[in-house]
Amino acid sequence: MEHDGAGHIRLTQKTIIPVNNLEQDTVSEMNWDLSSFFPEFGGSEMREFKESLKNDISELTQKAYELQGLCEDNGDEWEEVFSKNEDLLKRFSHFASYIECLSSADSRNEEYLREEAEVSLLGAEYTKLGVELFRALREASDKDFSSFAGRDTLCGAEYHLERIREESQRMMSRDKEVLAAELSVDGIKAWGRLYDSVSGKLEFDMEYPDGRRERLPMSSRRSLMEDSDRRVRKAAFEGGNRGWETVEDIACAALNAISGTRLTLNRNRGIDHFLEVALFQSAITKRTLDAMFEAIYSEIELPRRILKTKASTMNSDTIAWYDLGASLPVRGQERLSWGEAKSLVKSSFDSAYPALGKFLDMVYDGNWIEWEMRAGKRPGGFCTTSLLNHESRIFMTYNENMGDVLTLAHEAGHAFHSYVIKDLRPYAVQYPMTLAESASTFGEMILSRGVMKEGEFSKEQKALILDMEVGHGAIYLMDIPVRFEFEKSLHEERKSGELSVSRLKELMVHTQRSVFGEVLEEGGEDPLFWASKLHFYITGVTFYNFPYTFGYLLSRELFSMFEQEGADFLPKYEQFLMLTGSDTAPNVARRTISRDLESPEFWVEAINTLREPLEKYEAILPDITVDKTVE
Repeated sequence: MEHDGAGHIRLTQKTIIPVNNLEQDTVSEMNWDLSSFFPEFGGSEMREFKESLKNDISELTQKAYELQGLCEDNGDEWEEVFSKNEDLLKRFSHFASYIECLSSADSRNEEYLREEAEVSLLGAEYTKLGVELFRALREASDKDFSSFAGRDTLCGAEYHLERIREESQRMMSRDKEVLAAELSVDGIKAWGRLYDSVSGKLEFDMEYPDGRRERLPMSSRRSLMEDSDRRVRKAAFEGGNRGWETVEDIACAALNAISGTRLTLNRNRGIDHFLEVALFQSAITKRTLDAMFEAIYSEIELPRRILKTKASTMNSDTIAWYDLGASLPVRGQERLSWGEAKSLVKSSFDSAYPALGKFLDMVYDGNWIEWEMRAGKRPGGFCTTSLLNHESRIFMTYNENMGDVLTLAHEAGHAFHSYVIKDLRPYAVQYPMTLAESASTFGEMILSRGVMKEGEFSKEQKALILDMEVGHGAIYLMDIPVRFEFEKSLHEERKSGELSVSRLKELMVHTQRSVFGEVLEEGGEDPLFWASKLHFYITGVTFYNFPYTFGYLLSRELFSMFEQEGADFLPKYEQFLMLTGSDTAPNVARRTISRDLESPEFWVEAINTLREPLEKYEAILPDITVDKTVE
């Protein structure tokens, strides 16, 4: 889920969905049931909903436009605008979520893509209303704002209003902001849609070690690069990059346009440094971000040790980029069916956190998950939630391995977060990414501990889950810092002009080597990672990557407290989730778990929660049969 300070949302998460009014006569088969959103795509209910939403946005924008900035005399009128905007927020999230589900599951369907573009247009119109909300609070005196925010009808929205007021101080004039909103549809957002379209349709030639060749959608590459056979991973990596090379110029143009647009808007808004926007969107201070990265780099030898241990399972001292997500090459690994994957997550949730297990029943019974591998599906996974019907949907591609089981637990954690806060007003559920990733990692860790405790699992299976836990730790502590450092360098250089494909490759390779050090084998970099990583092309949130590490480490510390305190901790945890849209990340932590996120010591402690599973992993490896011949 992406959003800005004005409360505008871009939602990013066997049923037959009938498609009406298509130029081509097709029916899209999907796993999830979207009928609670609309009975059918293009049907009368969907069209009427969209038209009503469009008209109401226009009418409320006009009403707000005619009002002077908030003052003592017009508080009632602005109260009505802000209240009606909250209703629009629910309806817009509902419609945008539905369309994103369809276009992600079938990116080849031109009607879905056209409707996705329509959502961008509608979003631009909605942004114009946001401009008026910014103006209202920017022009208000401190006294009038305090009185307005204290109204009974706005109870629970105080923090959201404060954020609008804070962000309004960095806005351009009304006319310029309206123009920026209109241009975004055919500008920055169009580049993001172009990337989504290209990546969703992209295919690559996979040459298996046995000589078999297959043309595959790019969405299947990730699972192949998690295969236990290094030859398969290498083939998927090289074949995938050959596919990305065919569109590298498009990706380069999109990345330059997105970063260039942001820098131009920042300059016109009086924003001195590009990280200011990222910090605001993440609801943290520079001190908090610096504390986290100071801890990461001070403890960098721990994730490097993890990767060296991973390398030892391959008869090597180093790893290549395509080894980062590799599963442990244990002989005789069994594939997990989709039914087995669901049961494994369910039993782990039931045992550790019954309320979470009960919620998962709702997810399964309602067919909220799109999981099958199909051509035309976009790569990656997400969870999206409608603020209108309070239902979530999980998007993923399941390839019968434990890594994808972990993805299910991760996205189910996101959905549970939305469920916990569903009764709050929409203004109080606009949480930042730094807090969004907490519940998802919490879900992963419950699954991991469930597997480790169950007596029915073999040493090999437990080694696999430990391998994923510590392996993910290395990714969060090294891969994502690479993305952060790369993006910083990209924005610094972009100030002076566009970067070429070759320069982007050089920058990525240099950054990977500087963070990974000697554990990354010579020539084992991924020079096209800037092109293949979707997160660089998400336009609604800048610096989309570092919040993952933030949320991951925060969640590990939350889970550590859960292990120490047991069920008594869960009310604190749920209170933490409840407050995520009502305060800054550091304040939420102080209020619920009494911890200081601006202290490097907090993050060092969180990082060190990886030492115990790493030691267990290192201890169990000699007792299992690792196939070191698949190189």
